[in-house]
Amino acid sequence: MEWKRSGEFEPGPVPLAKAVDRFGIGKQEVNNSPEGLTKSRLVIEQEREERRVRKWRKMIGVGGSDWKHYVRRKPHVVKRRIRKGIPDCLRGLVWQLISGSRDLLLMNPGVYERHGPGQRSLYNVLKAYSVYDRDVGYVQGMGFLAGLLLLYMSEEDAFWLLVALLKGAVHAPMEGLYLVGLPLVQQYLFQFEQLVKEHLPKLGEHFSQEMINPTMYASQWFITVFSYSFPFHLALRIWDVFLYEGVKIVFQVGLALLKYCQDDLVKLPFEKLLHALRNFPEDAMNPDILLPMAYSIKVSERLEELKQEYGNSIGKPVQPIESSGKQIQALKQKQMSARR
Repeated sequence: MEWKRSGEFEPGPVPLAKAVDRFGIGKQEVNNSPEGLTKSRLVIEQEREERRVRKWRKMIGVGGSDWKHYVRRKPHVVKRRIRKGIPDCLRGLVWQLISGSRDLLLMNPGVYERHGPGQRSLYNVLKAYSVYDRDVGYVQGMGFLAGLLLLYMSEEDAFWLLVALLKGAVHAPMEGLYLVGLPLVQQYLFQFEQLVKEHLPKLGEHFSQEMINPTMYASQWFITVFSYSFPFHLALRIWDVFLYEGVKIVFQVGLALLKYCQDDLVKLPFEKLLHALRNFPEDAMNPDILLPMAYSIKVSERLEELKQEYGNSIGKPVQPIESSGKQIQALKQKQMSARR
């Protein structure tokens, strides 16, 4: 097949613009046949989304002014709504409210600008963080996190949310995922391997026979919180829950994926098994099926036990994670001291 040079291009009919969903991703045309429903699926989805947006706006208040009060009064309602998915038009603001990064920004005016503005957004955020935290610096996986955050907020907001995540303003600090030797990745993979054996013993045994371990397929799940190579709409739903509930959702989703595909995985030899674990089928990535399955898998208590087991196995007992209130307070005090 020969390609025409640019000077030989002959214009043809211009294709009609393809319909896109609320993320800007192309979608199939809606069938408006007389036999169909009175309202198209698209219209129904839009109306449902508008109702959800109204509920969320009422819950968080103007600019998030009512958020903390609502979380204290009705935490179960907040958790339920987050698990259903944060409305896309409010996702950036809610992520900042959940993580506490807005408090860090307000307490540190001007810090972000001092770290070299003027370059592209992703470079700006990652470069600023490498200057802010020289112990961590920059590690490749951080780019996926920062890139996702920048889709929903400004550079400065994304920078402070990255700080909140890595320093543990709300949940366990993520910086151990990126330190030399990836110590937190090693801990998570140890925990995950044990959970697979306990929740999916048949598959766990097959993995052992084929000499498959989580290092071969699950490292990126934890390093990027599924923002690498997973469908965008699924990654967003996972991140909604991750920011509110912590890293346990990564374990739950990983186990749910394996559970969903278990019957096929146990039949595969090493090469095909490894390929399958890195390329899950499209139907397994449906958040409305996968996430309820993940929520049903209880892992919190066992994760804490396995964390202690891992600490003992390496001769470095892992200390219990501080409550979110103590973490954010310690981080705020550190920032205030740095400004003096």
